[in-house]
Amino acid sequence: MKSDKKTVIALAGNPNVGKSTLFNELTGLHQHTGNWPGKTVAIAEGICKKNGRVYKLIDLPGTYSLSAHSAEEELARDFINSGESDAVVVVCDATCLERSLILALQIISMTNNVIVCINLMDEARKKGIVIDSRELSISLGVPVVETAARSRKGISSLLDCVDKLSEKGNEEEEKTELPTENFAAHAAEIAGRCISGNGTGYTKRARRIDKVLTSRAFGFPLMLFMLALIFWITIEGANYPSGALSKLFTSLEAPFFDFLLYLKLPDAVCRALVFGVWRVLSWVVAVMLPPMAIFFPLFTLLEDLGYLPRVAFNLDRAFRACSSCGKQSLTMCMGFGCNAAGVVGCRIIDSPRERIIAMLTNSFVPCNGRFPALITLIGIFFLRNTDSPFSSLFSALLLTLIILFGISATFAASKLLSKTFARGEPSSFALELPPYRRPQIVKVIIRSVFDRTLFVLGRAICISAPAGLIIWLLANTFLGGVSTLSYLAGLLYPFGKMMGLDGVILICFILGLPANEIILPLIIMTYTANGTLTELSDISSVARILSENGWTALTALNTMLFSLCHWPCATTLMTIKKESGSIKWTLLAALLPTAFGIAVCLLTRFISALF
Repeated sequence: MKSDKKTVIALAGNPNVGKSTLFNELTGLHQHTGNWPGKTVAIAEGICKKNGRVYKLIDLPGTYSLSAHSAEEELARDFINSGESDAVVVVCDATCLERSLILALQIISMTNNVIVCINLMDEARKKGIVIDSRELSISLGVPVVETAARSRKGISSLLDCVDKLSEKGNEEEEKTELPTENFAAHAAEIAGRCISGNGTGYTKRARRIDKVLTSRAFGFPLMLFMLALIFWITIEGANYPSGALSKLFTSLEAPFFDFLLYLKLPDAVCRALVFGVWRVLSWVVAVMLPPMAIFFPLFTLLEDLGYLPRVAFNLDRAFRACSSCGKQSLTMCMGFGCNAAGVVGCRIIDSPRERIIAMLTNSFVPCNGRFPALITLIGIFFLRNTDSPFSSLFSALLLTLIILFGISATFAASKLLSKTFARGEPSSFALELPPYRRPQIVKVIIRSVFDRTLFVLGRAICISAPAGLIIWLLANTFLGGVSTLSYLAGLLYPFGKMMGLDGVILICFILGLPANEIILPLIIMTYTANGTLTELSDISSVARILSENGWTALTALNTMLFSLCHWPCATTLMTIKKESGSIKWTLLAALLPTAFGIAVCLLTRFISALF
């Protein structure tokens, strides 16, 4: 290395200009690069090494201006003003340069060390847009570099430009005088001189597609179709690997038990580790990993394609009717993967009131951990022939209906909060519909596996391991000849029966607070009363156990509804506490969906009794 000192580079830019993609290519880190406005909501750091130099990159939140109307704008403005960076690289969209120049002009007026990076040059050329970079550099008075971050074109030139700028240090230079009152007008003037060609940033083809995807007639049906299609692919694709993983883990039980005995561990300890911890972990991994490995890449492909902002546009009217914000639809979609991630995503909502509403209602949509139990119960109680080639399709359609109920509950809860604990009028916001882009399938898969699938799975494993031990102890300690687990279930039986459930189901929901994935295995273990989780790879054995313990279609329906409407998992509650900074909101986040769940179960049992 030439020196131990790192050259600090701040990356600034509007949303959807490829800033995070450039950051990933420079640092090698696989940071998530969702294709919607405001996705990056915190400063990310990374290290880039080239030609004996070390660069420290700071990925600032995507923002349209530095007027500090939001937390993202304030954060970006404060960091640029701090003088901590040797250079500020303003990433601009070549297909929509005029809009990007507004932020560039604001930053140039604040600091000397600025480089304008015109990204997405490959897309601009395809659309017939020609940019005179030399004229642009003269007009702005700063260096201008053309890049195409996805294909790594121009990245070396960008770093060379950073080197030249940083070597000048903090020497005072004569700057081009820029107007500070009307950046938009000046940006339009510069764009008029530097941009030529017959192309436009938004093609006629994209407009025709948007007329269909965002229309009142086809927008919602297409969203439902896309949702059902994703669920069908997930269900159909996850069946076989889940079964294979379950068999693999089962075959390893005996060798693992023998190994623990070989280590001279007490028999009780061996049983606790194998039949408690190991079986819970086996179930969590077997039922979670395959669906996540399919669902998250499909969901990320929709982000990369640019479809999810269209979903937000379609749902904006519904959320405004609930006195909430259309951006809540984006955080709701994130909740399908992980509710904790959806809560963190609520940072993109500027209004504190609307941000609280989004956080408190995110758990009404089922996270990935609740899908396996929902799918299993649908297959047992609502599909006549699970061997039919159409069974997975029917299962996906029924699952979609269940999720539509969760979305409806989200609207109802948002409306209730806006009229009680979080009163106020809905705020306005600018939602950009980014251009449609061809997804980078390989990068999407890699990013989904490492950034989402393994992260969520690791969290579930860390929580499920100690939970498995505690649950095994409850199932194998006895009070008056009855296991502690069964005794607690007996105490809750009257209330559970009133809800169309039973005491076992309720106590297992409570013990499933660490992770929703273990609720159904807990129910089976408690029913079998043998102190260990029962092998669940054969759905017929699950159906037999549930039926023998009095389950009906009503029981299954209420269990699924309560799964949608009950307290969030421990990780989500901890995230809400951290994001809101309030125990009051955290408690309300647990009580609100639980109250909805109890009310819905009581209602379905009452309606069932009438017929």
